[in-house]
Amino acid sequence: MAKIRARVPFKVGVGSKIPAEILSFEGLNSNNEHVAIIFKCVDLRQKTPLVRMHSECLTGDVFYSSRCDCGEQLEETIQKMGEQGGILLYLRQEGRGIGLYNKLDAYKLQSKGMDTYQANNHLGFADDLRSFEDAADMLKALGVKKICLITNNPKKIKEIQEYGIELEDVVGTKVHLKDGNKTYLRAKVYHGQHKLTLE
Repeated sequence: MAKIRARVPFKVGVGSKIPAEILSFEGLNSNNEHVAIIFKCVDLRQKTPLVRMHSECLTGDVFYSSRCDCGEQLEETIQKMGEQGGILLYLRQEGRGIGLYNKLDAYKLQSKGMDTYQANNHLGFADDLRSFEDAADMLKALGVKKICLITNNPKKIKEIQEYGIELEDVVGTKVHLKDGNKTYLRAKVYHGQHKLTLE
């Protein structure tokens, strides 16, 4: 199922480059163009690698939107995996599965006082449309059956186990609080049951 494996250096901070490999896949259930980014060849060297399933967030990952903490979580993960090794599954599931344009519509509703879940619901979507079946299949294609998962999200923990991946440990990310995302983080904690401690 793994198709192409190419070396790609990742830049973190000022002047710091982390070597990694990026893998494409074929035959995934969703037909989305998900990729795995592998640090320190852990799929070949570690029995229980560090793994993060990171759903695409153009506004946060690329432009560091003040509405979310996605870009900071991604950078934290890359830094950690650059030091320890790991597998970053970058999943094309923008806006918890509703797509980029719909997410922008949700942003407009958030500007009027709704939280991120309320906005999605108002647009006719469920709280979270993402599936992590492809993520499990990607890990299995790499021969990885047991992982330490980086997440604060109980949905990810539940689903990855349901799809046949064993969890040895769960590692939380830091709280990336900044101007503009406190309501978003509170909604993740109180509505999505994310394991974050907000001051």
